[in-house]
Amino acid sequence: MNNEKSAAGFNDLVSDPRIMRALDEMEFESPTEIQAQAIPLIREGKDIIGRSQTGTGKTMAFAIPAIEKINTHEDKHTVQVLIMCPTRELALQCGEEIRKLTKFIGGIRPVEVYGGAAMDRQITQLKRANVVIGTPGRIMDHMRRRTLKLDNVKLVVLDEADEMLSMGFKEDMETILRETPEQRQTVLFSATMPDAILAITSEFQKDPQMVQVSRKQITLDNILQKYVDVPMGRKADALKLLLYYYAPSLSMVFCNTKKMADELTESLQKSGINADALHGDLKQSQRTAVMDKFKYGTTSVLVATDVAARGIDVNDVEFVFNYDIPQNNEYYVHRIGRTGRVGKDGTSVTICSGRRQVTELKNIVRELKCTISEIPVPTGDEIRSRMHEKNAGCVISALESGAGKAYTDMVNMLLEKGYSLFDIAAAALEMNFSDKEIRIADIKQERKQYSKNGSIDFGRIVIDIGRSSHAAPNHLVASITERSSLHGSDIGKIEIYDDYSIVAVPSDSIEDVIDQMYGAKVCGRPVKTRALEEQKKTPHRQRRLGHDSGRAKQGSSHSRVHGSSPRFNRRHGV
Repeated sequence: MNNEKSAAGFNDLVSDPRIMRALDEMEFESPTEIQAQAIPLIREGKDIIGRSQTGTGKTMAFAIPAIEKINTHEDKHTVQVLIMCPTRELALQCGEEIRKLTKFIGGIRPVEVYGGAAMDRQITQLKRANVVIGTPGRIMDHMRRRTLKLDNVKLVVLDEADEMLSMGFKEDMETILRETPEQRQTVLFSATMPDAILAITSEFQKDPQMVQVSRKQITLDNILQKYVDVPMGRKADALKLLLYYYAPSLSMVFCNTKKMADELTESLQKSGINADALHGDLKQSQRTAVMDKFKYGTTSVLVATDVAARGIDVNDVEFVFNYDIPQNNEYYVHRIGRTGRVGKDGTSVTICSGRRQVTELKNIVRELKCTISEIPVPTGDEIRSRMHEKNAGCVISALESGAGKAYTDMVNMLLEKGYSLFDIAAAALEMNFSDKEIRIADIKQERKQYSKNGSIDFGRIVIDIGRSSHAAPNHLVASITERSSLHGSDIGKIEIYDDYSIVAVPSDSIEDVIDQMYGAKVCGRPVKTRALEEQKKTPHRQRRLGHDSGRAKQGSSHSRVHGSSPRFNRRHGV
């Protein structure tokens, strides 16, 4: 690529030639719609509300003007830019983008702070930081310890504010904003605009300018949308059969969690499918290596999480498979929009288990005014037939081009030895193509063994907050994952009662979780956490806790809990 032209589209948006040089190296050619609108306004010092879906370039939209505002010649190190993100993955990705943009600028010192990481290291890094990117819970932890001071913050960015609200961070966000200078600039990005977001903008922003990106920025016109409905626990089998049948040269598989992405990738690799995982736990060098292999076709299947796949720009993806149901229609659009690009046709297949997931998917598609149809999972015989048809086409093309003439002497020699032309041709085809035999029994056995290896021994903890305080599963999961090293996928069943909640966590993590939950807040209220003592000799004790009693069942929230999220209910068995 000619670097003199690569980032030319940013000339009117970027004032620092060192940032332009970084954009050249990153091979950015032209700004996205959100970048073109937001960068000039943020540079002018305006408060803005940016409404755009995931994957539209929001990070660069606020990172470029934020970098330009930092004074790198301060006598004393102070935090000048504060960026709040809902998850550690987003915080890490944002920090990585800022480091790329400031590769040729000295004095920019970004630090990511999030739960589950060593506090001591973060404290050391914060002493020199002038840009802090973090999750609200860990930012609050550092503020309480006075290891993070916000007296000199010029710019606050709330990235994916609606997600932070849905995770129960509203009180933390408001507390943090009140601790920053009143004359600061506040930039808010959100895919949706619920009343709670509007309330934050009303209280904490001054005459905000609205920047909105069309929801139709990613077109779905060239994408054929399909789904399959398979029994619970058979999704991996179905995906393998679909991959064998369609044999796409490049395809992407989306999972909701990093853990699932890793487990699914391992399962695909064991079945001889060339797959790699892409998620937030990968180092940048690993991410680059995975993406290079996928772009150049060395890897044919990329298993990714939504966060990690943001910004992926590969034009030849033939299929997108939704292994997990997308969390909302924005995620669905972003996922399937990886195929059917630059005028090419593409196909998306969502793998559902049961009527509930099918209904969720159809609701998403209905909101987007699209059409989707059900297809059957291909059988082993259908896969073999399709493979033979494809291979026969290759042979016909070779024959029509005159291939094989150099081997007539060998054919004659085999005929003289008594072999028929039919047997010779069949043997040659088998040697050349050696179709993968699809044995359903083998796939079932692999699934059974795989599930056995991946089993988790759960214990249970009690948190003294329940439905009377409007606690929901997503609030509890957000608090635990923010303060501990657990991920949402590590947490099992959640039971919410009137005044307390019982949460299943890996047994070997119980003590650590209890220690790390000391001083935690859920729904803005301090909570206490303890282990649930289950004694086999006194089963009535469990009943008194409400586990089996009719009174507990009546008082438990399950899927009816106020403010609960369907995806958390689904994931945690509530």
